[in-house]
Amino acid sequence: MKLVLRGHHLLCLQGFQGYGYDENFVKNMTEINQTRTSENTSISLTDSPDDICKSCPNLKNNLCQNATQNKIIVSMDNEVLSKLNPEMEYESVELFEKVQNIFNSKESVNKICDNCMWHDKCLFYQKL
Repeated sequence: MKLVLRGHHLLCLQGFQGYGYDENFVKNMTEINQTRTSENTSISLTDSPDDICKSCPNLKNNLCQNATQNKIIVSMDNEVLSKLNPEMEYESVELFEKVQNIFNSKESVNKICDNCMWHDKCLFYQKL
């Protein structure tokens, strides 16, 4: 299976515990989170709408909410992608291990997670 994921979603998936914008979003996020743990899953990286975004009610005209909010989201993506090779296709399990090693303190994620509306419920952020 192949997934396309935004940079910041590499962190979100690790902290996801069933909260979301609506039932459709939660179902999709749950399925992607299960798929990413399979050894037969590959991941391509992006800073634009991905396999998670396709079920988000905030996605409008291929933007996250509006141009201003989308710019913030893209900057979060690029912060993560700057530590990886966005041109490479990754084996999922290895990619998430790499991400855990890179983003392993609150300082390493403050530009990404500090203003996130989910960080109070995010297991990834809470464990840092």
